[in-house]
Amino acid sequence: MKKLFRTGARIFLTCASALIVSTAVSPATASAHTPVATAADTSMPQNDDAPLHTLESGDGTAQGAIEWYQARIGDTSYEGMCEMAAENAYGTTGVWPSAIAHWEGAKSVGKAHVGDTNPPFGAFVYWNTSVYGHVGIADGNGGFYASSVNGAIGHSSDLSYYGNYLGWSPGQVPQSLK
Repeated sequence: MKKLFRTGARIFLTCASALIVSTAVSPATASAHTPVATAADTSMPQNDDAPLHTLESGDGTAQGAIEWYQARIGDTSYEGMCEMAAENAYGTTGVWPSAIAHWEGAKSVGKAHVGDTNPPFGAFVYWNTSVYGHVGIADGNGGFYASSVNGAIGHSSDLSYYGNYLGWSPGQVPQSLK
């Protein structure tokens, strides 16, 4: 479940335990019922003079998604947020609440290639690792880029790295089914 929090002119979007500072939402779009965060709510120091950092995203192409991951090899800030990493790599965020929801969405519209271990370059690849699942981006050579590869964003040459491989869906800017 996502929540918006307002502190002064800043809007915070939380998803599970992740906290994302967003400049894409203006204070005018937050309703009067939007919970107001305090420093204790966000576990972040309040500094209204600090610059906001935007989420750097890929350009919406398979090549851009791979380059996004390659530029972040070793980055641990996406641990537990594989779906957000995969979406950011394709230039968006907040489309699916989890990797398993993304997978189920792909299955429901006939775009899932169940059990297929030959995903093309830039395809989303999925694993049933937990109730939330796991997702990465295929390299087109039997491997993938994802978070949680040795504890950080990384590359593996083996789709069985996590176990319980589900399959793949076409690489594209993620869109919900709404």
